[in-house]
Amino acid sequence: MVQAYSLYEGSFSVDKSRKFVPFDPSIDAPQDRPGAMFIDVHPFLIQTDAGLVLCDTGLGYTDVSGVLQLHHNIRKAGFRPEDVKYVLMSHLHKDHAGGMVTFENGTGRIAFPEAEYIIQRGEWEDAYSGISSSYRTEIFDVIQRSGNLILVEGEGKINDEISYALNGGHTEHHQAFHIRTGGQHYFFGGDVLPEPEEIFHNYVAKYDFDGRRSKALRQEYWAEGAPAGWIFLFYHSKNITIGRSQLREDGTYRLIDASLQE
Repeated sequence: MVQAYSLYEGSFSVDKSRKFVPFDPSIDAPQDRPGAMFIDVHPFLIQTDAGLVLCDTGLGYTDVSGVLQLHHNIRKAGFRPEDVKYVLMSHLHKDHAGGMVTFENGTGRIAFPEAEYIIQRGEWEDAYSGISSSYRTEIFDVIQRSGNLILVEGEGKINDEISYALNGGHTEHHQAFHIRTGGQHYFFGGDVLPEPEEIFHNYVAKYDFDGRRSKALRQEYWAEGAPAGWIFLFYHSKNITIGRSQLREDGTYRLIDASLQE
């Protein structure tokens, strides 16, 4: 049984200003936003024996009362935000890190007070370096004061179920996560493997720190994970967000929607 949930935050257009503008395909037209990319945002929640695990945190959108949409989505899935034990951060760009904290009346508070926030040390240092406008340091200041920050380096284990590995590619210190629980192997590749199409129509992306490395890694992950039955979590997918492989008669693998297989 799949124990992973997409916490869909919405669809957005992004142009050279790097602003994320909500996009509703039922009323908005792509031609009205020339030069923009269109992406969906899917943080993920996973049930493990050690507690709830959150993979990245979205843009941090709130309702009119200031409550995080991410919190609403966790409750809608049947869980409580305070039961999240680990927040696994692939990297710290604003469309992944915005929901790590909440701001009420200008005061920042950690969004998951019972959780450890797992971040690569190099990514944390880069976020404060000023190398990119995609980082929001006011968020990281709150995390730093919280006492919940766990900086890791390279690869290793958080517990018996969760492991991490520095993979670079999208940012220099981007990381991927393997979560093995309930007889399943979940793989979260963040923005190195953000959409399923990138497995089969592989290319060098201009928005990556090292596009050639990301391109190679995507093929490596599929080559290893498809025969092993990994469940792939696609953060920016427009179709299959939780996918797994299915063997064809010719010996190759195709991707199917794992959330429909119960």
